[in-house]
Amino acid sequence: MNRFNFAKNKAAIFFAMALLPSGLVYSQTTNDTVANSEKKIEEVVVIGYGKQRKESVTGSVVSVKGDVMREVPSSNISQALQGRAAGVDISQTSSKPGAPMQIRIRGTRSLTGNNDPLIVLDGIPFQGSLADISPNDIQSLDILKDASATAIYGSRGANGVIIVTSKAGRKRQKATFSYNTFTGLSEVFSKYPMMNNEKFNKLRADAGLFTQPGVDEVDNTVNTDWQDLLYKKGITTNHDVGIAGGSEKGAYNFGFSYYNEKSVLPGQGFERLNFRGSLDQELGKYFKVGMSSNNAYTVNKGSNLGIGNALSNTPIANPYNADGTLKERVEMANDIQYVTTRASIERLGDAWIDKEISFSSYNNLYGEFNFPWIKGLKFRTNVGLNFKTSNSGSYTGQGIFSSDPNNLSTASIGNSLMTHWVNENILSYDRTFADKHKVSVVALQSQEQRKFNSSYITARDIPTDAFQFYNLGQAEGEITINPSNQGYQVWGLSSWMGRVMYEYDGRYMFSASIRGDGSSRLSPGYQWHTYNAFSAGWNVANESFLRDSKYINQLKLRFGYGGTANQAVNPYQTLGQLTPTPYNFGEYYTIGYNGNRLPNPKLGWEYSETLNYGLDFGLFNNRISGTFEYYITNTKDLLLDLRLPATSGADVILSNVGSTRNRGFELSLNGSIINGQDFSWDLGFNLAANRNKITSLASGATRDETNWWFVGHSINSIYDYQYQGLWQNGDPYLDILEPGGNVGMIKVLYTGDYNADGTPVRAVNASDRQIINTDPDFTGGFNTRLAYKNWDLSIVGAFKSGGVLISTLYGNTGYLNMLSGRRNNVDVDYWTEENPNVRYPKPGGIQSSNNPKYGSTLALFDASYLKIRTITIGYNFDQEIFKKAGITKLRLYATVTNPFVFFSPYHDESGMDPETNSYGNENQAVNDVYKNRFLTVGSSTPSIRNYMIGLNLTF
Repeated sequence: MNRFNFAKNKAAIFFAMALLPSGLVYSQTTNDTVANSEKKIEEVVVIGYGKQRKESVTGSVVSVKGDVMREVPSSNISQALQGRAAGVDISQTSSKPGAPMQIRIRGTRSLTGNNDPLIVLDGIPFQGSLADISPNDIQSLDILKDASATAIYGSRGANGVIIVTSKAGRKRQKATFSYNTFTGLSEVFSKYPMMNNEKFNKLRADAGLFTQPGVDEVDNTVNTDWQDLLYKKGITTNHDVGIAGGSEKGAYNFGFSYYNEKSVLPGQGFERLNFRGSLDQELGKYFKVGMSSNNAYTVNKGSNLGIGNALSNTPIANPYNADGTLKERVEMANDIQYVTTRASIERLGDAWIDKEISFSSYNNLYGEFNFPWIKGLKFRTNVGLNFKTSNSGSYTGQGIFSSDPNNLSTASIGNSLMTHWVNENILSYDRTFADKHKVSVVALQSQEQRKFNSSYITARDIPTDAFQFYNLGQAEGEITINPSNQGYQVWGLSSWMGRVMYEYDGRYMFSASIRGDGSSRLSPGYQWHTYNAFSAGWNVANESFLRDSKYINQLKLRFGYGGTANQAVNPYQTLGQLTPTPYNFGEYYTIGYNGNRLPNPKLGWEYSETLNYGLDFGLFNNRISGTFEYYITNTKDLLLDLRLPATSGADVILSNVGSTRNRGFELSLNGSIINGQDFSWDLGFNLAANRNKITSLASGATRDETNWWFVGHSINSIYDYQYQGLWQNGDPYLDILEPGGNVGMIKVLYTGDYNADGTPVRAVNASDRQIINTDPDFTGGFNTRLAYKNWDLSIVGAFKSGGVLISTLYGNTGYLNMLSGRRNNVDVDYWTEENPNVRYPKPGGIQSSNNPKYGSTLALFDASYLKIRTITIGYNFDQEIFKKAGITKLRLYATVTNPFVFFSPYHDESGMDPETNSYGNENQAVNDVYKNRFLTVGSSTPSIRNYMIGLNLTF
C-alpha cells in the first residue's frame, strides 16, 4: 500500500480549478502615451536594458502591475505575487513578520549554489531582496523566465530575472498627492493541534510509561491551553504618502511609507520606513539626466522567540501558584518546562531582548544623450551606488526560557556592512524603416564591485540585565569570537554585451544577444566566459489569411535558446582551505592547521542552457487570451565536493562535476467574461508543472545518501522509509521483519528477498529506505474581479496538487509526537486494541530516540491544497461629488487574507495552514535530519488571518 495515493484529491482540486480564474496580465503604459491620450495605448513589457511591445516579445516574459499586487496588503510584494505568474513558485520560509519568501523560477537547478533569481531595480542589479522594497514603491514587475530573455544578464541570469520598476513621475502632469493606508487585526489561522487534559490523560494511561505525575500535575481535571495564554491579537498598519508631477521637460516622484506589524506573539514585530524619490530632467533637445533612490529602515524584534515550550507543556498543570501569581516553571513527570505566556514574556523587562536594525539605500544616477545627426541613436550611462548595514543584538537573562533557573545569561551582537557600485554604459539604436522594418540594437559595457563584511560575538554570564547586549566586555563568562561567524568578501565583475532585435511588418521577429563576463571570483585564465542567446517569433494573426478573422485576434509562435550561468562560486573558493586543529605540543596547548580542501585553479561557474517553445493567443476580440510554454533547461558543471584519497593530504576539492535537468510547461488563461457599462467580470487562471532531476554526480556516482542526491531523481528528494500502515494482530512475519517489535507499531516497506516458503529472509534495515520525491505534480493560481457600478469584488488564490509536505510536528524531529506521555502530544488518533484502523502507532511501543520507531514517516503528508489568499470588496466614490475639493480618486476597501483552505489533507487533519513556515533545520528539537533546502511546517510563529480596511486617496 502506498500512502501517497493522491488520485482522489487531484481530481477534486482540478475540478475546482477549472471553475476558478487566475493570473491576469495587466498592461503598462509609457510616459508618452499617458501624456498624449490620443495615441494608442500599447501594452509593453520591460526586458533587459529596454522596453518592448508585448506583441513583439519573443522570450518568456510575464508582467504584473503594481496596483494589481497591492490588492493583497502585505509587507512583502512577493507575498502578493504568489499565484500570479505561471512557473514562478513562491514559498513561505517563515511566518514571522517581515520574513523573506523563497522564489523559484522554473524549478531548482543547483545542488549547492544559490537558486534565487536576479533582482534588477530600476535597471541596476539589486543587492537586497524584495522584502527591502515597499509594495507602495513598485510600478510593475517583469519576470524573465527563459534563457533567451535572461542571457542578456549573463553570469547572473540562470535562475531567472525579476525586473522591478519603481514609481516615477510623468511629463506634463500636474502635481498630484496620494495617500494610501490600510490597518487591521490579525488572529491565529489555527492553533497547533495539541491534546487537552482528557486526551493527554488517556495517552499516558495507554502508554503506561509516565504514570507518576509531576509535582505540578496533581489535578487531572486541570485543562490548560498554553496557546491561549500565549497568543494575542496582532495589529498591522501601513501609511504611504506620495507626490508626483512633471513639467514640459521633467518629471518627479517622491514618497514616504511606514509599515508596522505586531505579531500574534508578544514582543515580536516588524517595522519599516521607506523613502523613495526620482527625478528626470531634459537639458535642451538632446540631453537627459535623472536619478532614483529607494531607502529603507527596518526594525525586526523577537525573531528568536520560540513556542516549543508552550506546545509541549503539560495540559494538566495549573499555570498559577496558590496566591494567583504566575509560575516560572512547571515540573512534569520527567521534564521541567519554562512557562511561556503573554504575561511571562511581558514581565521580563530588560531580561530579554532580540532586535535587528537595518538601513539600506539603493541609488541610480543616469545621463542620456540623443545623437542629433543619427536618428534613433542614443548613449546612456548608469551609475548605481548601493549601501546596506545591519546591527543585531540579543540578550536572554539568567534562567529565562530555560528549565534550569541557574542557566547563565547569554548575549550576542552582530554587524554587517555591504557596499556595491556599478557603472553601465549603453549605446542603443532604435529605428523603423519603410513602416515595416523595426530595428533595435543595444551595446553595453559595465563594471561593478561588491564588498561585504560581518562580525558576530557571543558572551555568557552578563552581570546585570541592564547591560543586555550593549557591553559584552563586562561579561563575567566566556566571550566567543567564532572564526566561522566572521566574514569578508570582495568581488568584481566586468562585462560587455550586444543585442539585435529585428521585426518585419509586425509578423516576423528575431532577437540575438551575446554577452561576456569576467569575474574576479575565478582563477586567471578562467575568468571570462561568453553567453549566447537567440529567439524568434511569428505573429501568425498578422498574416493576410488571419488579419480579418473575427475570432482569432492574436496568434504568435515563439522559440528561444540561450545560455546563462549561476554565480554559485563564492569569492576565494578557488583557493584551498585550512582547518584549525587543537593539539598538545608537549606541555603546551597549541592550535595547528591542516589542509582539508585543495585549491582548484580551474574552478568555474555552473552553466545552464534552455530551449523554450511558446504560443500566445487572443480570441473573440481578445476577450480570451493566454500563453502556453514548454521548456527544457540543462545545467552542467555543478559545484560539488570531489572526495580525495587519503594520500592526497586533503579531504576534498571543489569541482565542476554534476548536472541537472528541468523541464516543464506553463499555461496562462485570461478572460473578460462580461464587459458591460455597469457590470464587468474578469477572470484568469494559470497552471505550471516542473520536473527536475539530477543527471550526474561527482566521479560517476549514482547516489549520495548523505546529501539525499540520486541520479535520475529530483533534487528535492527525501531518503527515508516508506510508511505502509501499522502492524495488526495476526499479521505474519512481524517477528522476522521487526525483531522485538510490537503490534500497533509502524510498518514500513520491505524490499528484501523471500525464502521459498514466502517468509522474508531478513529484518527491515537501512537498505529498505526509499527515494521519495517531494515536488508537486503541478501548481498554479487564480483571481477574479467583479465590478458593478462603483462596487468591486476581487478574489485571489493559489493551489498545489500532489507532492509531499513535511510537518515536523508529527515526525520524530519535533518531539511533539513522542506518543509516550512524557510531554504534551499532537492530537492524533493512535492505535489501541479497540481502535486499530488508524494512522498513528500504539503509545509506549518500540522506540527510537524517544520517538516511535520509524516516526519520521509520520511527518510526510500530501501537499495538495486550494487556498483563497484574499477577498477584497471596495467602493470607488463618484469623483463628481468630490470634484470641488480637487479629489480625483477616493476608494475604500476591506480585505480578509487566508480566509479558506480546501482539498488539503494536512489541513483536514490538523486544521493548520498547509503552507510551510520553516527551513529544514529550523524549529525542531533535532535539526540535523532534514536538509536546509527543504521547507517544512515547524513550531514557528503560527500563520495568521488578517482583517483589513483601507483607503486610497489622490488629489
